[in-house]
Amino acid sequence: MSSDETTQEAQAVLTETRGRVLLITLNRPDAMNSINGALSTGLVAAIETLDSDPALTVGILTGAGRGFSAGMDLKAFARGEDTGPMMTFIRNGSKKPLIGAIEGFALAGGLELALTCDLLVAAEGAKLGIPEVGVGLFAAAGGLLRLPSRVGHGRAMEMALTADPIRAEEAASLGLVSRIAPKGEAVAVALELAERIAKNAPLAVTASKQLINLSHGATDDEFYELQKSYMKTVFSSEDSKEGPRAFAEKRSPNWSGR
Repeated sequence: MSSDETTQEAQAVLTETRGRVLLITLNRPDAMNSINGALSTGLVAAIETLDSDPALTVGILTGAGRGFSAGMDLKAFARGEDTGPMMTFIRNGSKKPLIGAIEGFALAGGLELALTCDLLVAAEGAKLGIPEVGVGLFAAAGGLLRLPSRVGHGRAMEMALTADPIRAEEAASLGLVSRIAPKGEAVAVALELAERIAKNAPLAVTASKQLINLSHGATDDEFYELQKSYMKTVFSSEDSKEGPRAFAEKRSPNWSGR
């Protein structure tokens, strides 16, 4: 690998802090942000930064160039590059809210990566799909698990069996995409959404995200039992005192994330 190629791989994922928002950019545009070892490692490191920094409330995940991600880099896979960290992230997600900002396309493992996000913003006409059956494979990174709950059983089945993508507008009508953005504006719209979320108490935001995810398949009794530990942490936090105090003093709260 040349020195230029080494530098590019070292910058496979870029991060930028915008107030309480961490913007994470998949940065392999010439390879359609396909997933190789460097991108896998870089993304996991960025998510660890998001989750561990009390000054951050929410993340945005996007892709450089003309699309979000085309999925697995098959050349890297053939070379035996380790993408295990990415698979672990796709399975477990982030602790804090993560917004996907999609331009152009999110296909195969790229859509499965997007499905790890809590909210999706997609540009007009963007294509979302799991076309793996067309090349003799199937979506093995969570797409077959997560799509039915996001778009409904029938539409997920059709997407999986035909390999045909859907466009952002249909994805929005099905509830998969939260907001449609003009072409080229997905990150800008995602930032507006993230900044709105970041106005709220960080611990409360994180707890709300996690409890909604834990609620799937839980009975009422199970859910309320799960909620107890979160209540203990959030309701005794410094921010739980700062919020009412700021309200009484008619000022914006100064969240500490503690």
